[in-house]
Amino acid sequence: MLKCCFLLPRSRVACCSKMSTAPEPLCRKFVPVQQSEITSMSRPAGFKFRLVSYNILAQAYVKSAFFPHSPAPCLKWKARSQAVLNILKSLEADFLCLQEVDEYDTFYKKNMEILGYASCYIQRSGKKRDGCGIFYRPNSAELVIEERIEYNDLVDSFGDEKTPSLDKEDKSLAGDIEDESKTSLEQKDPQVDRGNPNDPRVRLKRDCVGIMAAFRLNSPSSNHIIIASTHLYWDPDWADVKIAQAKYLLSRLAKFKKLVSNKFDCTPPIIVAGDFNSIPGDQVYQYLISGTTSLGQEMADDELPIPLSSVYGFIGGEPEFTNCTPGFTGTLDYILFTPAGDVKPCSYLELPAVDSRDVDGGLPNYYHPSDHLPIGAEFEVV
Repeated sequence: MLKCCFLLPRSRVACCSKMSTAPEPLCRKFVPVQQSEITSMSRPAGFKFRLVSYNILAQAYVKSAFFPHSPAPCLKWKARSQAVLNILKSLEADFLCLQEVDEYDTFYKKNMEILGYASCYIQRSGKKRDGCGIFYRPNSAELVIEERIEYNDLVDSFGDEKTPSLDKEDKSLAGDIEDESKTSLEQKDPQVDRGNPNDPRVRLKRDCVGIMAAFRLNSPSSNHIIIASTHLYWDPDWADVKIAQAKYLLSRLAKFKKLVSNKFDCTPPIIVAGDFNSIPGDQVYQYLISGTTSLGQEMADDELPIPLSSVYGFIGGEPEFTNCTPGFTGTLDYILFTPAGDVKPCSYLELPAVDSRDVDGGLPNYYHPSDHLPIGAEFEVV
């Protein structure tokens, strides 16, 4: 079948088949960071690698009742799975941090291997079928250590002095999200009865997970790097749970960094990416990038979190949105990195504007197989 490509506004390229009337997924471009401290045009280019984070929307959550705005053909597994693969292939990333990955053993693992990716993966606890994965190119990096993160571990350690306390009265700016957005987000949590919300142990058991791994880059200096993929709890009214998860995430990353540092005699930079279900400026976001909440609470000196910056925030500002449905359009996905480390972003994946026709009416659609958009950055080892 003959293929043709045509240009869309804002440097977007769509590929369609000559015999098909439906558009195919968009192939976005990485835009170089120019005229900033991040890159110097006079300095010789160093080793670079590309990382993308993408909530691909688990098929288990794809119901026509949940996405009545989406064209029915876009929701079918055969079409969606191939569309996701096409997008992942077109991004040409060295690392893919994916969330809401179901059908891992039956589809993604083997098909991504065909595309040249190895992977590590963790499925959510309980009855959930999806999970988080890191897919990587063995010709770009070697996996040396991996660890899983199960946020349900917070239940077992509740009451420990080092365990983040739950304060349900500590309201997040995430509560500023319009009430109608909760309906959109709630569709992805089919568990209607979440138990007694006043019981901290019940409250913390949300079956959320993450995975982190240390890699040896196939760079001239064989640098080590830590990469994590995670998905935090969704409900804006349960900001305390998300804060507890965020603190546990950074605590685990700090311990993992120490392990990697001692084992390989290095100081590895960290990149953590995922769907944090938190908008810019809310408590989770503020904690991850500054170690404070909206109430200005700071960690003790011996418990300071790993200093992180958001790639898009670092280069000029967070996207207008990464999640788009009729009930809610906003930014929930981030790529965070240690700004004092040996890697710096030198380009970023372009995202559409709110008025772009490819997101009109909400996602998923023919252009985007998930309700989230992929975000990405190219990093240079300095």
